[in-house]
Amino acid sequence: MAEVVSINISSSKGAVKNPSECGILIKDGGLSGDAHSADGHRQLSLLACESYDEMRSLTTRKLPYGIFAENITTVGISLHTLPVGTKLKVGDCEIIITQIGKECHNGCEIFKAVGKCVMPSRGVFAAVLVGGKVKIGDEIKII
Repeated sequence: MAEVVSINISSSKGAVKNPSECGILIKDGGLSGDAHSADGHRQLSLLACESYDEMRSLTTRKLPYGIFAENITTVGISLHTLPVGTKLKVGDCEIIITQIGKECHNGCEIFKAVGKCVMPSRGVFAAVLVGGKVKIGDEIKII
C-alpha cells in the first residue's frame, strides 16, 4: 500500500521544510501555510521515500524528511515514473501530476545542505483538484 509518511511545510521558498503531522490541501492552491502554495502547476511537491533511501546510501549525513523541500513524502509508489496527468487520491484529497523533475538552480539551500539534490530527476509536482486534510498514514491511490 502506498501512503503518506511526512507532511512538510516552510514559510520561505528554497528552504528545508519542517515535518508536520498533518496539513490542509487547498483546491487550486497547494498546502496551506507553505511558501510554494500558489496558483499554477507546481502547487504541491512530492518525493518518494525510496529516493531518500538512494540518497542515504550516498552520504553519511542525516536526511530528515523535508530536506529536499518536498511537501509530501510518500512510500510504496514510484512517483517519478507516473506520467504527467496522473490523478492521485491522497486520503480524501485529489491531486494531478503536472511536472516530473525541475531545474535546480545553483547554490540552492537544499544542495548546500545535502551535497546533491534528487528533485531535478525524482521530484514530482502537482495541482490540487480536491482539497481537504492530509495526514501521515493516509493511503495514496492512482485514480
